[in-house]
Amino acid sequence: MERMIQPIQPLIGITGRVLLGLYFLIPGISKVAGFDDTAQYMLTHGVPLVSVLLPITIVLQIGSGLALVAGWQTRAIALMLAGMILVINVFMHDFWNVYEGLTQQHETQNFIKNLAIMAGLLTLAAGPAVQSLSLDSRAHTPSD
Repeated sequence: MERMIQPIQPLIGITGRVLLGLYFLIPGISKVAGFDDTAQYMLTHGVPLVSVLLPITIVLQIGSGLALVAGWQTRAIALMLAGMILVINVFMHDFWNVYEGLTQQHETQNFIKNLAIMAGLLTLAAGPAVQSLSLDSRAHTPSD
């Protein structure tokens, strides 16, 4: 299997990086058009300083999304975005609280989805070191 994947490994990595970048770029752009709705959603969740944090979020999402797509400072950007997702999950997808007009199921789904995105970002930030810590690396022989 390793021999089959090896020739396309760069393509797989680039595709994953670009898709993660788009995950931030597109919502960042949509927050510009839906600024008031996003601000209201943040207020509903009790996020402080929305007038400051929302523009910062937009800049981070668009800028970081573009950086991932381009492959610029990938590991640092991925680590920063993983931290941002952690903060967003705690404040915005707090399924343990009940809000009028929002369902716990929806917030739980977003929370879990964000954990998966965070996992991908952390893996991207770790770079090749991740592979060296896997069981696969112990089973790998030079003849593979």
